[in-house]
Amino acid sequence: MELKTGSFYECGPFRLEPAEHRLTREGSPVSLSPKAFELLVFLIRNQGRLVTKEQIMQAVWPSSFVEEANLTVSISVLRKVLGEKESDLRYIETVPKKGYRFTAVVKEIESPQKVLMQTDGGLKQAEVQLFQSSGHASTVSAPKLPVGDTEDGSCARDGPVLVPQEAAHPTSRRRLTIAVLAVLVCILTIISYLSYRRRALSKLSVPVQHSLAILPLRNLRQNPNDDFLGFSLADAVITKLGPVSSLTVRPSSAIEKYKGQTIDLQRVAAELNVDTLLTGTFIHDGDDLRITYQLIDAKADKILGRDMIDLKYDKLLTVQDNVTQQIIKGLELNLSPSEAARIKPSTPVNSLAYEYYLRGVDLVGSHNFPVAIRMLEKSVEIDPNYSLTWAYLGQSYESAAAFEFGGMEQYQKAQTAYGRALALDPKQLEANMFLANLLVDTGKVEQAVPLLRNTLKNNPNNAALHWELGYAYRFAGMLRESVAECEQARQIDPLVKGNGAVLNGYLYLREYDKFLQSLPDANDAAFILFYRGFGEYHQKKWDLAAKDLDRAYELDPTLYTGIGKAFSNSLAHRDKEALELLQQLENKIVQRGVADPEATYKIAQGYAVLGDKVSAMRMLRYSIEHGFFSYPYFMNDPLLGPIRNEPAFPQLMSAAYQRNALFKSNFF
Repeated sequence: MELKTGSFYECGPFRLEPAEHRLTREGSPVSLSPKAFELLVFLIRNQGRLVTKEQIMQAVWPSSFVEEANLTVSISVLRKVLGEKESDLRYIETVPKKGYRFTAVVKEIESPQKVLMQTDGGLKQAEVQLFQSSGHASTVSAPKLPVGDTEDGSCARDGPVLVPQEAAHPTSRRRLTIAVLAVLVCILTIISYLSYRRRALSKLSVPVQHSLAILPLRNLRQNPNDDFLGFSLADAVITKLGPVSSLTVRPSSAIEKYKGQTIDLQRVAAELNVDTLLTGTFIHDGDDLRITYQLIDAKADKILGRDMIDLKYDKLLTVQDNVTQQIIKGLELNLSPSEAARIKPSTPVNSLAYEYYLRGVDLVGSHNFPVAIRMLEKSVEIDPNYSLTWAYLGQSYESAAAFEFGGMEQYQKAQTAYGRALALDPKQLEANMFLANLLVDTGKVEQAVPLLRNTLKNNPNNAALHWELGYAYRFAGMLRESVAECEQARQIDPLVKGNGAVLNGYLYLREYDKFLQSLPDANDAAFILFYRGFGEYHQKKWDLAAKDLDRAYELDPTLYTGIGKAFSNSLAHRDKEALELLQQLENKIVQRGVADPEATYKIAQGYAVLGDKVSAMRMLRYSIEHGFFSYPYFMNDPLLGPIRNEPAFPQLMSAAYQRNALFKSNFF
């Protein structure tokens, strides 16, 4: 039997009864999923207060893996159920980058308590209303007696009898008081125990989250032929530590710029926003290699561990296993059984093949994809059984296809390489993530999303995976969800994706200030300079835009920077040059089968701005047909203004809308 019915809440026409799991509107039941109902209860109980996304996730989805997009969708469902769009009343306020606040007026109503009382004659139910002061009436359900059998001889009635406090029988009142106090003591004891247990569990279940940067090793002999080892060996350890959930490791793209530098530890720790650094040196002399390294607590300026490894050059593969174990020991990390299994010693590989692999990884880090391909192809030719070589070879093919106009042939080679990597190791994080990126770029977003979500189940704290999922969402037009995933990635690792971290969701939502603030500080990175200039172009800061777009093209004349140069030419009224450049880029894309539909959309924007409506419509169609169907962006993009009245424009928007709606239905 029920001990306590609890309180309920009234808000406008709505009545929320948590204990009964019931929401009504003007007396009519309102249907909500269990999690949406829990979310509403949590928001209402914190009415007027900001609750962070983390607090909500812990309250509504405790001890389970969900994506932040689930929260975004649940909030959207609640807004629809509460009828925000039907009236001017707003119930839920979004606090950007923080969380949510329930802003509507809520009235909490306490329900009576129901307790069970033990009497001399057995159990009887007594409904007790407690008052703060004496002299008030207490409603007591008297036992049912036959008519005429009351103690005073009067006719008894079924149901509660209102008995004044001072008239109640002293013994009965004492028994009632004792029973109520016993129940209250029991309830308070339970609450105290649960509170203590929750605090104790929270201390046990939240491990210390270390942040670590593994810096390139310095080449003490300064032999240029050995320079590749400094970055590639660091990358090998970074990759090895990927499965460890209690450790956030900065990606290789973030540490590449420190190659060959003398390191100021405090400055680098601040730049990379980490509490721990691993730094070291190496000497290669004939067949011998010596590696010396230190694991340093940057905040306490204390050495946590150090070691010197002397090995033969053909045993390079053992370096990553040795250093990984020293890091785990130095940071006192507790690994789950699955994590321990995933970082076990690497599969043996031919020593020469491994050297070619390390050279290829170093070249990938430097964005020298054509030469990286040659090194990695040589590696798999010598030993085709090392899965990471296939993964990085696929990434090199894919990057060359998009940025070097390699085209469809390179995309096909990339997919084959990823297939070989996954055949050797189906759970390999890098191959799954790279393959998902390829699927997005080649118009198969619907295949990429489940692949990324499944990989995230085993790697929930991997920032790059969250970023890739956000990338996929923006192609499909799920812009808020895209921003949420990318921001979550940056919460895990502020330097996620290094100089490739462009949060286009803000740009597509026309939040230009946020977009520009989200860009990394990289004055020598052509890709980032292009996007900075593109954001400034949208803000109509023409001089700044032209300067950054020109500089990007000067640094690296590729697909994106070429588009930027066309926009810069248009600002300088060199429309003919701008159109010729866009036409050259379009011809390369079409002739070589370059997929990147987001880039082709930007060519469509350039044509529209320059007044070439026919070409703009042609490239817009190409972009949508090749998998960029960000319908909400299309409908609000100011650069498409000149072609909105074209006869075929509604047809293209209809195609984008249908695919966007189907995607939303399937995945949200």
